[in-house]
Amino acid sequence: MTATARTAALIVAAGRGERMGGAVPKQFAPLGRSTVLAHAVAAFQAHGGIDQVLVVIGAGHEAQVPAGVRAVIGGIERRDSVRAGLAALDCTHVLIHDAARPLLPAPVIDRLLAALGTAAGAVPVLPVADTLAHGDALLGAVVPRAGLLRVQTPQAFRYDAIVAAHEAWDDAATPTDDAQVARAAGYDVVTVEGDNALEKLTYPQDFAAAEARLAARLVSRSATGFDVHRLEAGEELWLGGVLIPHDRGLSGHSDADVALHAITDALLGTIGAGDIGTHFPPSDPQWRGAASDQFLAHAASLVRAEGGVIDFVDLTLICEAPKIGPHRATIRSRIAAILGVPEQAVSIKATTSERLGFTGRGEGIAAQAIATVRVPGA
Repeated sequence: MTATARTAALIVAAGRGERMGGAVPKQFAPLGRSTVLAHAVAAFQAHGGIDQVLVVIGAGHEAQVPAGVRAVIGGIERRDSVRAGLAALDCTHVLIHDAARPLLPAPVIDRLLAALGTAAGAVPVLPVADTLAHGDALLGAVVPRAGLLRVQTPQAFRYDAIVAAHEAWDDAATPTDDAQVARAAGYDVVTVEGDNALEKLTYPQDFAAAEARLAARLVSRSATGFDVHRLEAGEELWLGGVLIPHDRGLSGHSDADVALHAITDALLGTIGAGDIGTHFPPSDPQWRGAASDQFLAHAASLVRAEGGVIDFVDLTLICEAPKIGPHRATIRSRIAAILGVPEQAVSIKATTSERLGFTGRGEGIAAQAIATVRVPGA
């Protein structure tokens, strides 16, 4: 592909997932601490060769789309949804992917993009390992496996080629995938090596296998954060994203929320992304008086962009006053909401320094935090 190529990922997530039998379509079902769709989106967002991500959904499912991701409404059939997505894109190359294949390895994307350098289309495939046969209640004749392939998604195409192919398709027929549409229009579609991680989630047992595969891909990391701010008259006291009634508040460039600052640094540490000052420098006037919940939300989004899962956050507040106990539950709930994790994944503790040091003299409040996350291994 040329230096001016623009590559889009089109994720088809408008299906009903009826064979799963769940309360929600399978593409929106939980997988790990996220959803099936969110995993697919994150895989494309984390790849440097993908310039934009577009999701095609069914009407009424707008709230299920990950924040900041563009979405359009699809149609009754898969092909209708693909065409709606293609019409909304401005790109030179497109990877069309089924949301029900959430665990997308980056090397598969690499191979597809490389293949588009010389071909109009490319698909990931795997060999057929099992014996194939005709039959239902009774086993029939064996089907020779030679020359048979299991075709996966994402399927990659030159944008102009796949648009033209869909326009030329006979509407009386129903294609099973976009490679079939491209080949019917006369375009060659090359194959690249697929991956077992791209198994499609169709039945409930498939989710158990995906959960196990997801867990095997992650390694645990922990990091700490620490912050301190001075107590001054005339300032508001924000702790853990909650406004606490007190005769003094914390002074700083932002709202000086030591609790959220400490957790933000801990999360950034788990992915080696510097500290809060790296991302929100106090020399930048746009952060003067800023609410610190946006700092913590940003750190959490960076963890998830790395394919990470936030498992647990433990916070200790060190001060003589105010008493943290009456506000503990509210602070815990607020931090969990900012991070997008269950309240059980957040621990809030408080202690004093036995009237020693600046916290003991009531001059300020300190906070220390530790965050534990799971991130993809090397």
